[in-house]
Amino acid sequence: MNAPAPSPDPLATAAAVDNLLLGFLEPEDEPLRTARRAILDAGMPEISISPLEGRLLQLLVRLSGAQQVLEIGTLGGVAAIWMARALPAGGRLLSLEIDPGHAEVARRSIARADLGDRIDVRVGRALDLLPSLEQTGDRFGFVFIDADKEPYAEYLDWSIRLARPGALIVADNVVRAGRILDPAADDRSALGVRRFNEALARDPRVEPAFVQTLGARGHDGMALARVR
Repeated sequence: MNAPAPSPDPLATAAAVDNLLLGFLEPEDEPLRTARRAILDAGMPEISISPLEGRLLQLLVRLSGAQQVLEIGTLGGVAAIWMARALPAGGRLLSLEIDPGHAEVARRSIARADLGDRIDVRVGRALDLLPSLEQTGDRFGFVFIDADKEPYAEYLDWSIRLARPGALIVADNVVRAGRILDPAADDRSALGVRRFNEALARDPRVEPAFVQTLGARGHDGMALARVR
């Protein structure tokens, strides 16, 4: 029997491919599924990383050899759970979240995943919390940026300053369905991401790369950078 013809809609096709690829892998377990349900139940935005992206993040954390991970933007804790599971014994993940309600949902999901001893969720504006990490000498082997987009360039600068040599920085949502193409667009998120991309590309402290993504979450992308 012949396979069905691909859909003429690229996004529909990409979502179907996501589902096919997910079928080759172990499904998300109950703590991750529960974390996603908790986000829905709390009326939070459904913008968590996909299961495929979670696996990618987990692999990148493991390959980086990081003992300490910094996450800027917790939401409901899905990405934190994926990444913390890749940490070695004694490893720690610090996640910064501006919304106290989101942080509480994340903490409950993290506890259900039995990762409360590995993940610390701190509440506050990231640009207010990050300087204190520099003052206390915290240094990270992996940083994941997935928060409000306007200050992405500032998050990048702090991530580099707080990173160990050789650390990996990953930023989500750096394509914005192509809206970064227009430097005069009336879209502060897209403009913030474009400014981040430009800053990443010219910063001598890092080796950058960009990857476009197309899948169930639409057209977007990730930026990756190794700290020199």
